[in-house]
Amino acid sequence: MSAMSNSNWSRRSLLRAAAGMTAAGTLAACGGNNGRSGGSSGAGLVQYFHAYGEAGTEQAIKKYAAAYDKAKVSTQWITGSNFESKLFASLLTDSAPDLFEFHPQIQLVKSGQVADLTDIVAPVKDDFNQADIQSHTVDGKIYGVRMIDDPQFFFYRKSLLEKAGVGVPQTLDELIEAAAKLTTDKVKGVYLGNTLQAVIRPMIWAAGADTLDARNQPAYHTDGVVEGLSKMRKLFTSGDLLLDAPADYWDPSALTQGLTAIQFCGMWAMPVMQQALGDDLGIFPFPKVGDAGKPSVYNGGWSMFVNAKGDRVEEAKEYVKWLWIDQKEYQEDWSLSYGFHIPPRTSIARSAAKLKTGLPAEGVKLFSEYGHFDNIGWTQAMIKATEDVFADSVRKDGDPEASLDKCDKVVGTELKKLFG
Repeated sequence: MSAMSNSNWSRRSLLRAAAGMTAAGTLAACGGNNGRSGGSSGAGLVQYFHAYGEAGTEQAIKKYAAAYDKAKVSTQWITGSNFESKLFASLLTDSAPDLFEFHPQIQLVKSGQVADLTDIVAPVKDDFNQADIQSHTVDGKIYGVRMIDDPQFFFYRKSLLEKAGVGVPQTLDELIEAAAKLTTDKVKGVYLGNTLQAVIRPMIWAAGADTLDARNQPAYHTDGVVEGLSKMRKLFTSGDLLLDAPADYWDPSALTQGLTAIQFCGMWAMPVMQQALGDDLGIFPFPKVGDAGKPSVYNGGWSMFVNAKGDRVEEAKEYVKWLWIDQKEYQEDWSLSYGFHIPPRTSIARSAAKLKTGLPAEGVKLFSEYGHFDNIGWTQAMIKATEDVFADSVRKDGDPEASLDKCDKVVGTELKKLFG
């Protein structure tokens, strides 16, 4: 049985869950220091982590904390499917954690909720993946330290493609054609997750577009994206797409249990897939959409932030520096001993033996060539607006242009609030 549970892994696809970011919006509205103290209250530092799906992760995080000799560090290991809502609710109370994992989100910066970590990151800034640095930077200041990078792509059964006479898809059209040829009375051709939300940004990038451009203006409403939405509707209605699987895309069981021939998933699941399928496993990026397109790989991941409104900010920063900057052995252990992730530190990634050969090396190559990272200005309201586009024009039969026009209004309102 996979070590990845439904409740644990669903949060990888949510990234910035609506419940959590609703609370974040409240935090942003508060602004400034509200006089709350941190959650440790004399008992040492408190850190919040969501319950990772890989076996051994909780023990690892607590082992690292126990090795720190300058302060007691206790871990709240948040189980269930609502880590974000619990985290942001706690940040509004006296029991707020001193540090917590999350994703780069500009509301946290503008509200003064997260501390500036430039001073601890700057000395090793050049040793981090520069896209990770950029995705955590606002007005030249760095907020958050990346712990793991999580590239996502398609996994496929080599034997099933060979039997059906199907090559590895290079375009979205070819993926649709492959799904049709691979579908039987027992196996569906492809699985994109139960909501399809995991592939929204990969499809946008694969169409040669983006969420926001360098000037923080909308960059997703293009002819290529409209074309991609129409083709995704074709796939959705084809009967060749696995729908309503027992677990969502983050769990490898749809592929390992033979429900589908191709599954969109993350590199974190690669060891479980390899154990189940051996050499009968390959990967490819989200294929290009239209003439202006290019294959894409979405890089998810998690970062550590310091609660700027707590009363142990400097102590928390010292711990973050000790663990996520100084302790390279622990950083490599966290990335590679519990599922596969790419270390954000380039020196660690280069020396990681587990990533040098075979399928993991292929994953690193795809990540390097086609990787896209979070834009800190792309808020939950914007994410929700693009999810509505997919709901209207892919899951339903709405007009893609009209759906994107609605999205433009939401995104425009958000951008005006954020950037004027």
